[in-house]
Amino acid sequence: MAEANETRYRVGGMDCAACASKIDAAVRRVAGVVDVSVSVVAGSMIVRHDGSSDLKAIEKKVTGLGYSVSSFAGSAAPRGDHGSYDHHDHAGHEHEGHVHNHRHAEKEIEGLHGHDHGPMTGPWWQSRKGRLTILSGAALLAAYAVGHLAPAVGAYAFIVAMLVGLVPIARRAIMAAFAGAPFSIEMLMTIAAVGAVIINAGEEAATVVFLFLVGELLEGVAAGKARESIRSLTALVPKNALLEDNGQTREVPAESLAVGAIIMVRPGDRISADGVIVSGESAIDEAPVTGESTPVRKGVDAAVFAGTVNGDAVLRVRVTAAAADNTIARVVKLVEEAQESKAPTERFIDRFSRYYTPGVVVVAALVAVVPPLFLAGVWAEWIYKGLAILLIGCPCALVISTPAAIAASLSAGARRGLLMKGGAVLEGLGKVTMVALDKTGTLTEGKPQVTDIVSFSLNEAQLLSRAAVLEQGSSHPLALAILNRAKADGVPVPPAFELEALPGKGVTGKVGGETLDLLSPSAARERGALDGEKDACISALNDEGKSVSVLLVNGAAAGLIAMRDEPREDAEAGLSALKAAGIEAMMLTGDNKRAAAAVAGMLGIDWRGEMMPQDKQKAVGEFKRRGFIVAKVGDGINDAPALAAADIGIAMGGGTDVALETADAAVLHGRVGDVARMIALSQRTMRNIFQNITIALGLKAVFLVTTIIGMTGLWPAILADTGATVLVTFNALRLLRIRG
Repeated sequence: MAEANETRYRVGGMDCAACASKIDAAVRRVAGVVDVSVSVVAGSMIVRHDGSSDLKAIEKKVTGLGYSVSSFAGSAAPRGDHGSYDHHDHAGHEHEGHVHNHRHAEKEIEGLHGHDHGPMTGPWWQSRKGRLTILSGAALLAAYAVGHLAPAVGAYAFIVAMLVGLVPIARRAIMAAFAGAPFSIEMLMTIAAVGAVIINAGEEAATVVFLFLVGELLEGVAAGKARESIRSLTALVPKNALLEDNGQTREVPAESLAVGAIIMVRPGDRISADGVIVSGESAIDEAPVTGESTPVRKGVDAAVFAGTVNGDAVLRVRVTAAAADNTIARVVKLVEEAQESKAPTERFIDRFSRYYTPGVVVVAALVAVVPPLFLAGVWAEWIYKGLAILLIGCPCALVISTPAAIAASLSAGARRGLLMKGGAVLEGLGKVTMVALDKTGTLTEGKPQVTDIVSFSLNEAQLLSRAAVLEQGSSHPLALAILNRAKADGVPVPPAFELEALPGKGVTGKVGGETLDLLSPSAARERGALDGEKDACISALNDEGKSVSVLLVNGAAAGLIAMRDEPREDAEAGLSALKAAGIEAMMLTGDNKRAAAAVAGMLGIDWRGEMMPQDKQKAVGEFKRRGFIVAKVGDGINDAPALAAADIGIAMGGGTDVALETADAAVLHGRVGDVARMIALSQRTMRNIFQNITIALGLKAVFLVTTIIGMTGLWPAILADTGATVLVTFNALRLLRIRG
């Protein structure tokens, strides 16, 4: 497809899938529009157009239907024929407008247009929709009073009461029809109400209009809850920050913080930006952002997220991301974009509803005219039943059944650091039968740790102290492992003299009159420092997948330090959760077979070692040919080919661009158990969708039968429609309650 421009809008007043459908149909009719994506839960619309479109005409179409609309600043940008995640290069900058225009757009909903759609952010009775419902209810009560006091004019009173609510509904129906959506619920409602008056059922017509407005109001409340569930994350970031500037601290707006700035965070304060701790150590409460149940102890060089709470000490933090690109901002944007990406089930329901609603209209017409014409039925009775079937047949509940559940799940997952890029990914995760995991940085911490200190002539503290002396200033992972262990054990590390790196062998230096060497086993052998017993000890440690360094003091072997990249704390439990769910697990690693076997043995997982990136990709292809639905879990860099080859690619990471953008899904907090949780969330979602579709179609089937046999009439019919929509929406919102 030729390159197209993309314009993003905030749309106010949508509360169900029918709203999105009307807007979609109307905007597609504007010249130059290539594609339209409307999200009810996000309250947004993306329009792709060839550049010749009249954007004012697009906005006029939307406002004509009774909704407010405002475009995001700088939202028009060319793009090719990509999916909804291929525009991250400019999307991050849009997010600032996305957040800050949010309140402004909501104000527009209330004040720009005389329509019935209103915001559900405040008390329901203050919205335009709420006020109309109250007015309609008051008019209905007044009509009952007039009918009781003056029966002769009671019928006219009910007609007036009906018109109070029906006129705005009819206006929206007409606008929708002109915009290309003739089978809207408003049109069905208008036909049913007018038809009821014609057959002298004015009292029922007024009651049905009032119940319709009550149902719409409830839908609005439910949609508002779903919409705010993810946006509430943005409220976690404090508005102000304490910026260090020339030795002084001053309060500035958090959104003004530049990358590289140093901020001070006091105990009990929320951290105002993504960053890295420069000084201080404190327990960080990440529960508001990640759902992590216990505070995490963090010190210098540890990454922190905006919105998390500093516990017990003053921290100085270097800002690593601007406000528009911090973890929360990116999560919110990713989830809202994901809500615009339809799952296969949702696309099927959309296609089904296109034929379903006209089909219902045909059935209602046949019910109204066939019995009187051919079976000697009474016209008024069968027209009444036909009108009731019109109301029963509205597809709102059916159409909202899938997107409501998916939106709730995406939001719930995001609050736990489980990011899924769209409904298709969420649906696909529930079908996974094998998970292939990388070792380094996925099943393991990704950095070596000291596991064994074997002394020959010194005690452990002396051995560790001398090794740490030699590694001072080095950034090598094995050196950092020794230095971190020395710090953790409180071992003194005096300054060294004449430090010298021995390429491929180790490091040498002098301290306190001693000549110290920290060497590889092969280099120590060359020096003649190892005997058979020491060599056997080294071989045993190597067999456990550990790297060994030999410390020489004045040329004699004083001891060994063994290091290994250890499994993550939750790796074994996470793999057990996968196995308990009937999902096979396989470790694919580029590490040597000895190290791979050691880690796999500790975790009880099948493995393949010494694999290049292309080997991992081939292995994933092999699993798929064997009939598995494969999820590949890796760090998103050297695993990229395998991530792309898998049915679902899951990136592990701490909120990095790679973790958020490379794969289909991301586990932000590096917990192996989160993979199982993500799959379980998908399975819960699919069960919820099945329940929703059953509710939507089941209620309609029951009321269709009871209407035809004469047990129910117009007002139960409207309850069947709006009641099903409300039930489906609130059932979907149950997914927001995160388990585990």
